[in-house]
Amino acid sequence: MAKKKKTKRKLAHPKLPMQGQLDLRHEGTHFDLRPIFDDLNQRYFHGRLRHYNVIWGRRRKHRPREYFVFGTIQEEDRIIRINPALDQPFVPLWFLRYVLYHEMLHSVVPDETLSRSRRRVHTEEFNRREREFPSYRRARRWEEENLSRFLR
Repeated sequence: MAKKKKTKRKLAHPKLPMQGQLDLRHEGTHFDLRPIFDDLNQRYFHGRLRHYNVIWGRRRKHRPREYFVFGTIQEEDRIIRINPALDQPFVPLWFLRYVLYHEMLHSVVPDETLSRSRRRVHTEEFNRREREFPSYRRARRWEEENLSRFLR
């Protein structure tokens, strides 16, 4: 019996006919994610990230209390979702670029397996490459100073 190949990421949704019918929007009210993704892809990844959908996630009814997820990536689906709370005029473009770069970096830096059930996605290599992003320090400082605006 052939051993099932382990995948790096979980599927966002099971691959059903509905998957192709989802409204995958990249245009927000204040930011369009597609040109930002394309520019970052050329500039930092030499165009290697192909056939990715970069979209705004769904708006939640309630803001989170304790933590905030700025973005996620599902490798098998090639979907990067950015939290729609970032599509606001007070969010600087350079911060949004940093968040998108962070998610894109997950697609090129391998995870580390710690045990059968645990893995590390923010490895030393990941953190090193993330710090190379030009607005890294500025973005992390802005995140610390403004996180409360995204929480309730």
